[in-house]
Amino acid sequence: MDMIGRIRRMHGRGKKSEREIARMTGLSRNTVARWLHGQVDSAPKYRRQPQPNKLTPFVEAIKQALKADARRPRHERRTAKALYAQIKAEGYAGGYKAREQARKAAKPETEAEAF
Repeated sequence: MDMIGRIRRMHGRGKKSEREIARMTGLSRNTVARWLHGQVDSAPKYRRQPQPNKLTPFVEAIKQALKADARRPRHERRTAKALYAQIKAEGYAGGYKAREQARKAAKPETEAEAF
């Protein structure tokens, strides 16, 4: 709702055109026009429903572990690898992304970069 009000002020008080407003805000001209000339009762909503993934059955266990670790001193908290081992023992069949991303970052993309 903040953005809609800001756009309407730019147009009304600032005498900016729809095209200028679109350029300044990074929104589409069609969106700016719809918000200026249409009936807008509330802020736009994101309509996509959350989709289940491999971690969905383990979300509560991860939240509980993070909540418990928040009360511990920093040096006693579980690492990401320890949390991964915990959910792996509970039946998680996915991979450990941080390890894969670190490996990709360390490896040069072409042979020319290696020299």
